[in-house]
Amino acid sequence: MSIDFYNQNASSFYASTVEVDSSSLLEQFTPYLPKGGSVLDAGCGSGRDSKRLIELGFHVDAFDASAALATLAQQLLGKPVRVATFMQFTSTLQYDGIWACASLLHVSKASLPDAFAHLASMLKSGGAFYCSFKYGQGEVERDGRSFTHCDEALLAELLTGSPLVIDKVWLTTDLRVGRENEQWLNAVLLKR
Repeated sequence: MSIDFYNQNASSFYASTVEVDSSSLLEQFTPYLPKGGSVLDAGCGSGRDSKRLIELGFHVDAFDASAALATLAQQLLGKPVRVATFMQFTSTLQYDGIWACASLLHVSKASLPDAFAHLASMLKSGGAFYCSFKYGQGEVERDGRSFTHCDEALLAELLTGSPLVIDKVWLTTDLRVGRENEQWLNAVLLKR
């Protein structure tokens, strides 16, 4: 199970991701948000992107399914990070944006429509939802983690019947050193 992997490898995962410069991705997302708006970092990992969003003046709530990673992210951010899966997390707040960077890819293809719909229920009408997946189709198990790969066609299929519509899709290479040959699907979705 992916959560076990992250609990057991939290320190090394944190060290390998916390300094990765994700500003090129954030620059595609933040123009959709009002100045000082609220963002939910869904599956925050190291807390790197939450930290950057806070530095940019946004109000950020963060959660991760791994208790060990949530503890490290909490130390980085100096604010609480909740431990929850996508389907467990609830909030009475309606967010201006949801940031799910390389996190929803651990949800099975069959469960992704429900995960998108559940998270979207906490997004304001017109709000922006960023997500990213390893590019392709199919589900794979690797190093104790499960991954759902996604391309443009599968993303559109997963959002059928959801209040989310695709506004922008683009491909990038992996931002981590030595992983530049891996392609990622990035998307900004808008809530109708």
